[in-house]
Amino acid sequence: MTAGRLVIPALRWSSDTGFSHEEPLIASALEFGAGGFILFGGTADAVRTLTARLRREAGRPILVAADLERGAGQQVAGLAELPPPLALESLGEPAVIRGAGLLTAAEALSVGVNWILAPVADLDLEPDNPIVQTRSFGADPERTAAAVANWIAGCEAGGALACVKHFPGHGRTRVDSHDLLPVVEASAAVLRTTDLVPFRAAVAAGVSSVMTSHVAYPALDPSGLPATLSAPILAMLRHELGFEGLIVTDAMMMEGSRAGRTPVQAAVDALVAGVDLLLYPDDPVAVAEALSRMAQQGGAGGRRIEAALDRVERAARRGEANLLPDVEIHAGSSEALGDWLVARPLAHGDLGPISGPLELVTVDDDEGQKYPPSSPTTAVAEALAARGVPLGAGGSRIVLAFAEPRASKGRAGFGPTARQQLAEASRGAALVVVFGHPRLAAAVPAGPPVLVAWHRQRLMQRAVARFLAERLA
Repeated sequence: MTAGRLVIPALRWSSDTGFSHEEPLIASALEFGAGGFILFGGTADAVRTLTARLRREAGRPILVAADLERGAGQQVAGLAELPPPLALESLGEPAVIRGAGLLTAAEALSVGVNWILAPVADLDLEPDNPIVQTRSFGADPERTAAAVANWIAGCEAGGALACVKHFPGHGRTRVDSHDLLPVVEASAAVLRTTDLVPFRAAVAAGVSSVMTSHVAYPALDPSGLPATLSAPILAMLRHELGFEGLIVTDAMMMEGSRAGRTPVQAAVDALVAGVDLLLYPDDPVAVAEALSRMAQQGGAGGRRIEAALDRVERAARRGEANLLPDVEIHAGSSEALGDWLVARPLAHGDLGPISGPLELVTVDDDEGQKYPPSSPTTAVAEALAARGVPLGAGGSRIVLAFAEPRASKGRAGFGPTARQQLAEASRGAALVVVFGHPRLAAAVPAGPPVLVAWHRQRLMQRAVARFLAERLA
């Protein structure tokens, strides 16, 4: 086996070119023997075709990963979306969370994705955290641990490899590791009794892999290195938590992974510190070449590569065993989960009569950021129009306020512009719908009732449309 197996390049779908623009990267990755790929976007047919081709041309088991915290539909159009983890946990039904893991695994395997980079085990402890929020199962360590274990049980029973993240916990940060190196100042005792609890549960549940965080924890490693580069923190995972599976970095293209190093040196140092797989480096070829030189030199570095290669090979064989490329999955239950969530009591006030035509006013805090929003804001209007609900001025005004956790967004709540728009739009509104964390309901000016819809994804927008249509006078 070549050291290139320890590198996982990223392939991104484009609405204009599909995956064809990634051909040079695919060719070079197959040439250096990449251990697999992480996929972003694509239709179900396109992803299924791509993954089958990658396996055929690799001629060996590979890992095909995707971030699927909200179901396989989070990345693959045509597959089922699921509500965000915080919403699922709020329902208080462990079977729902196990079912979410199982459904995600089955759908992912149906298009050739065998490694699911979920669940998030970070605690929702910091209101100003710009990147975790509804991606977490909650703030309570024990309840979050139970949810994490249930999700993993469903996913692994479904045949896919789960990956709990971001060890040893990203929930206390106030800056985004995509752009900076966050520092968590909590004591080791506090971290052990709170942040680490869900990760212990994940290991006990048999999770296949653990993703590191690009976050520094001086109480665990006084050097100030991010966990991804920290031998003491990775040793804690191996020895204190007893994890024997695959350790993978968070994306190495993120600024928090660097700690003053070049991207290639950071990748090498992460492997030396104890990770097994390098996810999404800036220059996969350069990283693979550096690892090959390290392997040729032998010594401690060579032994570290051999140990990592052994874990990668075992994981790839396991991941390949349960592929279901010809199975069609039907997942209508996800829509019922959306309806369940929006049918509960409003965050504020009581909804009076609403009448058509419905005047939909959008406040979108996610536009104009470094990365585009996960979904457009049009799904509510489209679903209402499909039901024959008249839209326009003259009836009840419904404010749709969107704010999701996005990479490099830099804030947790509504920014100043969105707050001003929200204040203006809310005057005289019959209802304000917050597509975000429940605590964002507090940002809505006093007056109109507030419905929490958890996330801007199409699933929750369609649920809100059904909610409104059923309550028209």
